[in-house]
Amino acid sequence: MHKPSLIPDFAYDPPDVPLDILHEDAAILVVNKPAGLLTVPGKLANRQDCLISRLQAARWDALTVHRLDCDTSGVIIFARTKQAQGFLGQEFEQRRALKTYVARLMGRLEPDSGTVDLPLGSDWDYRPRQKVDPVHGRPAVTDWQVIDRTDRETRVRLTPHTGRSHQLRVHMLSLGHPILGDQIYAPETLSDHSRLMLHAETLSLHHPATGQRVTFSAPTPF
Repeated sequence: MHKPSLIPDFAYDPPDVPLDILHEDAAILVVNKPAGLLTVPGKLANRQDCLISRLQAARWDALTVHRLDCDTSGVIIFARTKQAQGFLGQEFEQRRALKTYVARLMGRLEPDSGTVDLPLGSDWDYRPRQKVDPVHGRPAVTDWQVIDRTDRETRVRLTPHTGRSHQLRVHMLSLGHPILGDQIYAPETLSDHSRLMLHAETLSLHHPATGQRVTFSAPTPF
């Protein structure tokens, strides 16, 4: 028998903001996703409003390549042709796509840098939670670097080397410093933070048309 979920029902209230297109050409579209907006449609009827549907209303040929969590903001790339979609998919699958994130964490994290190397898997009794799972989990590695800190919180730059679901959120939780505003892993911080303090700051990969490495960035909004 499954345990009842401790995760509150997901209240989806996507922000009514204009598209923020960072770059576009014949092969790709790069967008600054707002926090609170799904990348792709959810399964329920009231979760059809999402970034790809909004983008396709303006650029009909946009194709999904990867996703950001609903509560995460920042740089995300879309393809404009099937060929570009396949190329970009391989950039992520072969780990040639490099990403950095900025996060605000609970408490004072020390030392100044480090690496979390802990396998992750689904916490089936409490979906959509993920957990550290040394037996059945898939490898997951995250580098972290302190940007600034006070006695109450720490701002870090995170570099994931794998792309597991909720990887950054669970890895920071494993250090005892969850990301502020996380309704799943740090609900006690919601009263002081209206959003998850996690932002996809940069994305670097090879351009599907030129083969040259390109980097896109979006300023951190918190």
